[in-house]
Amino acid sequence: MDLKNLRNIGIIAHIDAGKTTTSERILFYTGKNYKIGEVHEGEATMDWMEQERERGITITSAATQCSWKAKDIDGKDTVFTINIIDTPGHVDFTAEVERSLRVLDGGVVVFDGSQGVEPQSETVWRQADKYAVPRLAFINKMDKTGGDFYMSLGSIHDRLSKNAVAIQLPIGAESDFTGVVDLIAQKAYKFEGEHGETITEIPVPEDLKDEVSEYRAVLMEKVAEADDDLLDEYLKNNALTDAQIIKGLRVGTVKNKLYPVVCGSSLKNMGVQLMLDAVVAYLPSPLDVPPAKGINTDTDKEEERKASNDDPLTVLAFKIATDPFVGRLTFVRVYSGVMKAGTYMINSRSGTKERIGRIVRMHSNHRTEITEVEAGDIAAVIGLKDTRTGDTLCGEDQSILLESIKFAEPVIHMAVEPKTKADQEKMGSALQKLAEEDPTFSVRTDDETGQVIIGGMGELHLDIIVDRMRREFKVESNVGTPQVAYRETIQKEVEHEEKYIKQTGGRGQYGHVIFKIIPQEPGKGYEFVNEVVGGRIPREYISPCDKGFQEGMTRGIQAGYPVVDVKVELLDGSYHDVDSSEMAFKIAASIGFQNAARKAEPIILEPIMKVEIVTPEEFLGDVMGDINSRRGVIQSTGDRGSAKTIQVNVPLSEMFGYATDLRSLTQGRASYSMEPSHYAKVPGNVAAEVIAKRVGVVKR
Repeated sequence: MDLKNLRNIGIIAHIDAGKTTTSERILFYTGKNYKIGEVHEGEATMDWMEQERERGITITSAATQCSWKAKDIDGKDTVFTINIIDTPGHVDFTAEVERSLRVLDGGVVVFDGSQGVEPQSETVWRQADKYAVPRLAFINKMDKTGGDFYMSLGSIHDRLSKNAVAIQLPIGAESDFTGVVDLIAQKAYKFEGEHGETITEIPVPEDLKDEVSEYRAVLMEKVAEADDDLLDEYLKNNALTDAQIIKGLRVGTVKNKLYPVVCGSSLKNMGVQLMLDAVVAYLPSPLDVPPAKGINTDTDKEEERKASNDDPLTVLAFKIATDPFVGRLTFVRVYSGVMKAGTYMINSRSGTKERIGRIVRMHSNHRTEITEVEAGDIAAVIGLKDTRTGDTLCGEDQSILLESIKFAEPVIHMAVEPKTKADQEKMGSALQKLAEEDPTFSVRTDDETGQVIIGGMGELHLDIIVDRMRREFKVESNVGTPQVAYRETIQKEVEHEEKYIKQTGGRGQYGHVIFKIIPQEPGKGYEFVNEVVGGRIPREYISPCDKGFQEGMTRGIQAGYPVVDVKVELLDGSYHDVDSSEMAFKIAASIGFQNAARKAEPIILEPIMKVEIVTPEEFLGDVMGDINSRRGVIQSTGDRGSAKTIQVNVPLSEMFGYATDLRSLTQGRASYSMEPSHYAKVPGNVAAEVIAKRVGVVKR
């Protein structure tokens, strides 16, 4: 495969912007599917899970590969290979977006043309910024009532980036949307045939000619600003040629300085082929993006891996899935070298040897077996046993550790119990497999109650986990009411001394630590600093102290919730030649932390959600009144079409069942979305309730 003709792209957006419908059109036009699968009919190829088809949403990121014939940057007819990952738009499944963006070279961000930028559009844009993923925008649903290209483009400029630049304009809007004008070639096109497969060139409509000139001038200016060579040319001639615009736009897009904007209607089969032309023209190949960087596990030095078959083999696992027919599937991106079936690789995290069993090319949930994967490509491996999401796999003599993928902590928990003895035996295995697949899903056993507690990113997330247990693993269960993932922290710096001395008949136990605990900024997490000098605590006991402090933080002193955002400085201590041990120092540190925290003004923290509500104006007062009663803090209000928007921060504990309440307040005409924002101190009266409830649970 010629790497310069490969594109690894993700299709990302807010829920209901039309991502999966767009993916289905791509599969049809590229010849991957012989018929178009419709989301509203439960037939979408990329939504293959039963729950996805029933709910009409995408839960997991489905991967497929297709080919597209188009002109390359020099105007030659070329066949491009495109790996496409269709990701979920619902905030509860944000981990799927995160892990996909980590391995992609480019993205297509889909917008609902009647809504413009929506809350999850901002989230996925930020995630793409985090991984520096070049992207283009596809303003979809131009045929929909309220579909407005110029409003949508304006909202992208206001809320995402001023460097989004239109390369097309729509012909007509809403039910009168009939085609698009290409601003570079200054040609107009309409889409004909049963599925819009025939693209016909038509004259640029007279009433659009002034706008075409105006937006083309903006495009030239933006392209010139992104490329110094072109800027001189532009200032000299006050214009650029079509070829210069195309080359400059590609350079600007690859460097994340420009974001081309196209438009269409996937449902009505308009604009998707031209969007594919833009994907291959402007989004990068693996050769255009910086080499992968990682730490050599032997030398501890940073090294690079270029997208080349000749560089040492380096692979990142970005998703684990359970397939009912072949078992554990590990989705991988090969950054360098060639991965071959039947060979062995080293897992850089664990140091274990893994056999590459069979390699498959995935098309949604269908598999085609292949023998090797070259640099830059994406595939799935059957048979890896010890590999997790974010792990690096290398050739046996070239160990490197790429940066892993970081995921948000669960914000909601609930107890789950098997219905029968038979279910009990299967439930542990089912939950373990689901936790392997989804890094934002957690499973633990409560020490006090013995209950199995599952955690996730929202009510829908946990609903679907329980549903998957029933469907895929045949495990029936009862679930408790959702519980908020509270945390604890300290407000005051405290120095503390702890001695753990235990004398028994034989060898005793002796551990003595003097340390300081210091509050950290929110979100900073735990930090350990060793300030011990002169061997007062031998080196082999320092790590057990660190582990002991962390163990002490797992149960807070107010209500038993984990303690966060604390720095521990180990200052001094002493040891006994015979009685001291790793265990003694670990216990001293753990007990010491608990005792120190009691003196450090401990408080309880609760997760705060960033909520956006879109409501008709006549219900605005009722909605705001209700939000105030939920301890909501309004951040801003605005307009979206004829509706009003409210941005508000609300404690998660106040948002359970909100969908039903909002529906009854607004006759079902309002909608909302929410995502985790930050943790904040729980007010005194609420904290007392949380503690009383928690202590009651523990006592029972």
